[in-house]
Amino acid sequence: MAAAPPLFDFALFDENKPLFTIDDIRECNPQRFEMEQLTGILHVDHEAKGLVGYKDITPNEFWVRGHMPDFPLMPGVIMCECAAQLGGFFVRKYNLLDGDFLGFGGMDEVRFRAPIMVGQRLIIMAKLDRLRPKQRAEFNFQGFVNGKLVYSGRSIGVPIHQDRQPPVAE
Repeated sequence: MAAAPPLFDFALFDENKPLFTIDDIRECNPQRFEMEQLTGILHVDHEAKGLVGYKDITPNEFWVRGHMPDFPLMPGVIMCECAAQLGGFFVRKYNLLDGDFLGFGGMDEVRFRAPIMVGQRLIIMAKLDRLRPKQRAEFNFQGFVNGKLVYSGRSIGVPIHQDRQPPVAE
């Protein structure tokens, strides 16, 4: 089966000119330190309800030493986290759902097509497919390295309210 075309045309953005930097992302996304999985945002399309971001894969990623020793491959779960954080940025930046955070609600139809290695730039595209106010946001996403589709799927984000969480049992 042939890969789907990109959600957004690569000609719409310049990989060297982010619209939003890591500091801008931090204003919307709560992840910090080793869990920050976005480097910048390259394109936002309000009409299509989507965006394009990227993650530069450095030798300092927390998973490099152990996945896999002497041949570091980006774990699929981290690829999925990149896509979830991109959707989370869009939802939080443009106030599409309430809540203190956007939580990981699930993923469907995820497919990995090629490895991602240290030194590469992962371009992630996400497009809002369905918004259920107060309940969830569903995105289609794709990841590309050097213009080649390396993974794709669907992600679900759900609002999390800090004051509505049950206490943790001791």
